[in-house]
Amino acid sequence: MPVEIELKVHVDSHEPIRAALAAAGAKRFGAVVETNHFFDSPDMGLLGRGAGLRVREVISIGSSDENGPAMVTPIQATTHTTMTFKGPQQVGPFKTRGEIEFAVGGAAAAINLLTAVGFVETLRFQKRRESWTLGDCNVELDELPRLGRFVEVEGPTDDAIRAVALKLGLDPSASIRESYAALLAATMPPDSPRPLVIAFD
Repeated sequence: MPVEIELKVHVDSHEPIRAALAAAGAKRFGAVVETNHFFDSPDMGLLGRGAGLRVREVISIGSSDENGPAMVTPIQATTHTTMTFKGPQQVGPFKTRGEIEFAVGGAAAAINLLTAVGFVETLRFQKRRESWTLGDCNVELDELPRLGRFVEVEGPTDDAIRAVALKLGLDPSASIRESYAALLAATMPPDSPRPLVIAFD
């Protein structure tokens, strides 16, 4: 199974990171809004073993213009959907998990399939994401309701991620190992009805 290695750090503002990315010659690929649907078995068996199953719908809201996101009308926006399985976390300085991800024809079809075979939706949340690349790493500037702003650095090795993080002025020792799904679920009362739905106002 392919392995995802990423550093995640909470930040007060993305502006210093954008400036550092531009100064380092990073390439910007635009901005999106995601809707993430998480599924589990009725007995929460995936959660129990530290795994996750997600359908992600992505709507582009900006171009690759390095001067910032160019807002587009809904008719211009492009949409794609992926389905992802994430395995339990592995030992390492950063969040490291096995990951299988592939494109699907649409969110509704994927959700209907998972529901038909017995999975239930447990969590749904939105995220704004601005994507860059620097060297061998992808750098994501994320914003989530309830949680605020984060920077993720994903790369092929711990050393590559650490080097990019330091170049951007980030402290690798501040890396958060919890997923966004876990962080968001922790903000909700334990007896909240499922699925938990967390969206921007």
